[in-house]
Amino acid sequence: MSLGRPKTLFKIRENSKFGGPLSSETKHAFLTAIEKNHGRQLRRYLATRMRNAAASDVGDLTQEVYLRLLRIEDHDAIRNPQAYLFTVASHVLHQHALRTAAAPETVEVTDVLGDLQSVTDLDPARQLELEQRFEDLGRALEHLSPRAYATLVMHRCDGVSLHEIAARFGVSYTMVKRYLSKALAFCQQNLNATE
Repeated sequence: MSLGRPKTLFKIRENSKFGGPLSSETKHAFLTAIEKNHGRQLRRYLATRMRNAAASDVGDLTQEVYLRLLRIEDHDAIRNPQAYLFTVASHVLHQHALRTAAAPETVEVTDVLGDLQSVTDLDPARQLELEQRFEDLGRALEHLSPRAYATLVMHRCDGVSLHEIAARFGVSYTMVKRYLSKALAFCQQNLNATE
């Protein structure tokens, strides 16, 4: 592993106008050299810091790092391309972590309802038990968060869009998504606890 500048980067710099913006061909050559010399290290770096992420997330973040490198007007100012690459990668990781932390946990409505509806037999005792579970779940959810309960009912039962619910409640669309997510996560937890 070389910590110095690769020879290909010196050639790129010699051919560019010193201090001026690089042409698209020069940027492409610079990025190709970076990927060739440090691409595997970058993917490994991102993968080790995203332990529970999917492989597609690593690919997306790698792509984001390369896009940010393409936005740089003067690659001559970069003294150590490897260090700069990993600095950009750490910033991309940090922003990804902030985005994922702010996003509510998503639970698919069809999964929750599928779990409940898969039990429906023609057995009246099973149907009575299922209705009782729905009622208990509704009461528990209503006590937990009335707005989360109302959002779930309006969206799933009445077919009201999340934008309309946001307007009715006087809150943002994002907040309504959080209400729905909270309601679905609560339903999933309750279903898992009763099984």
